[in-house]
Amino acid sequence: MTTRPVKHSLTLHGHRTSVSLEPAFWDAFREIAAERGQPLNALAAEIDEARGMDTGLASAIRVFVLDHYRARAR
Repeated sequence: MTTRPVKHSLTLHGHRTSVSLEPAFWDAFREIAAERGQPLNALAAEIDEARGMDTGLASAIRVFVLDHYRARAR
């Protein structure tokens, strides 16, 4: 299993952007989107809107995934 980030393209509000995440984060991000019944791009746009200007999108997605699974563990 590789832990090197993998780049994927996402469309946020009609604009294409690339995000690099480790495969485990991509898998978890896709699982969360499926659980919520949302397309991956829609969930990414939601995270993008909520993040601060000092936070990169990839970092915001990682924290979102971590928070999601921490909340489930409680």
